[in-house]
Amino acid sequence: MSEAVAQHRDAQGLLRVPARLRWTRAASRLPPVVGDSLPAVLLLLNVVTTRTPHEVPVAAALTAALTLPLLWRRRAPVAVFGAVAAAAFVQWLAGVQLPADVALLVALYTVAARTGRRGTLAAAAVTQAGVLLACLRWAADGAFLTPFVAATATTVAAAVLGVNVRTTRAYLAAVEERAGRLEREQEQQARLAVAEERTRIAREMHDIVTHNLSVMVALTDAALCTQHSAPGRTTAAMHQVSETGRQALTDMRRTLGVLRTDEPDAERHPLPGIAQLEALADQMCAAGLPTRLDVHGGHDHVPATAQLTVYRLVQEALTNTLKHTPAGTRAKVRIQCSAAAVTVDVTDNGPLRPRPAATPPPGHGIPGHGIPGMRERSAAYGGPLRAGPLPGGGWEVHTRLRLDGGAVASA
Repeated sequence: MSEAVAQHRDAQGLLRVPARLRWTRAASRLPPVVGDSLPAVLLLLNVVTTRTPHEVPVAAALTAALTLPLLWRRRAPVAVFGAVAAAAFVQWLAGVQLPADVALLVALYTVAARTGRRGTLAAAAVTQAGVLLACLRWAADGAFLTPFVAATATTVAAAVLGVNVRTTRAYLAAVEERAGRLEREQEQQARLAVAEERTRIAREMHDIVTHNLSVMVALTDAALCTQHSAPGRTTAAMHQVSETGRQALTDMRRTLGVLRTDEPDAERHPLPGIAQLEALADQMCAAGLPTRLDVHGGHDHVPATAQLTVYRLVQEALTNTLKHTPAGTRAKVRIQCSAAAVTVDVTDNGPLRPRPAATPPPGHGIPGHGIPGMRERSAAYGGPLRAGPLPGGGWEVHTRLRLDGGAVASA
């Protein structure tokens, strides 16, 4: 039975806590003027209840003059302090002692909390002068020092407390402003990262789609031409079209982040690099562009991202040759690997074709794709790209990718 009573009391206590919290929250939501008016009301009631009838009018008027200006102390702290100090001086002239003198300390605290150092020192000096005058007039004989020291300590405490509040408020404002600035910077960096990722995906998709579609179109045209005269070559060409399409799908899935590393396709189709250039050359030969590949130097030390850049540069250069040159054109790819750099040279013997613009015309592509995209890839490794006609005919794409840390490569 006693245990049940104890549980009932505990339950009642738990029920009382939310009620207290509700009162606290309700009080915190009240306007500041309500809290500032409460001392004035209490001091006026004290005057009415403790003074004799003939003293009440003067005491009540002086109390009101001392306390009512505090209602506006947050809006105009200096003006309110001046009004309270003037009322205190009138009180001193009248020779009336009142508990409402604490209003001068409240006004001093407000000035120290909301104004600068000069305003605080001036208000403290005025208050201290009032303390001296009050002690000289109302201190008992031989007891001047004790009340003067106590009142001076109270004045200093009010001023120091206000200065601490002002300092804390300024610190919190600075911290909040810094947090807001950091948040804005993080949002900006996130937007830049998203834009860079979109650019990377768009560049990868352009290279993948353009190359594979160009190869598939060339193989399909070849299959159509040989479907009656050489059915075997037609079948081989269509098989190559199918394999090219599957490779394009795999590359697109990897680019878009859909292909997980734990899937079997991730091992069967690794990130293309220098080792896959031979298969790329064979693919271009099958599409009708005889391509010769020369790789000098070992490439095991070349980072995977740099190897991907080399592969995409060669892929885009050969795709442009396949699209813009007639049948019979031959291409040559030369890769020179060293400890500090990778040099890429792609040349062909096709006829002279117009130099590509840095920015394609409206409706003919997105800026940053094609040769501009190749420039971006090369610039990521500190390598300027040269793409243009050769003096004796043909076209050349040349760049040198630095691997010595002099350039920041984008993964």
